[in-house]
Amino acid sequence: MASIQRPVSSCSASGGSDGMDLQIDERKRKRMLSNRESARRSRLRKQQQVEDLTGEAGKLKIENDRLARSIKATEEAYLKMEAANDVIRAQTRELEAQFRFLNSVIDAAAAEEANSFSVDDVPLIDDPLLKPWFIPYPNYSMASHEMMLR
Repeated sequence: MASIQRPVSSCSASGGSDGMDLQIDERKRKRMLSNRESARRSRLRKQQQVEDLTGEAGKLKIENDRLARSIKATEEAYLKMEAANDVIRAQTRELEAQFRFLNSVIDAAAAEEANSFSVDDVPLIDDPLLKPWFIPYPNYSMASHEMMLR
């Protein structure tokens, strides 16, 4: 950048004004240099800030891509699991239907067996305890029994 130099006005009316003008011009020159340096530092700070933000944006894009891939993989795994669960649910319904059918077959068979069962089919058991009036031991007398009870 080119600096603009202004002509220095000199007042020849007062003899000491040339020294003042030089002093004011020197202050202006120092202020301009200071402002230029400040502007340069400001530009450098902004440039550094832009570079930092650009780097951070790149890192965030990489992280975003990684997260998007992770989400996609998780969604695919979820869909596979959901499909497997659907298959298992269908198999469970089929097995429940088979179980109900088999229970109905068993119940029908039991009912048919109960209906076809008659008292005549029961074998007779000759049990002396079922006939208390019949004494199985002929040598046993009531008198001996009465003696045992005393």
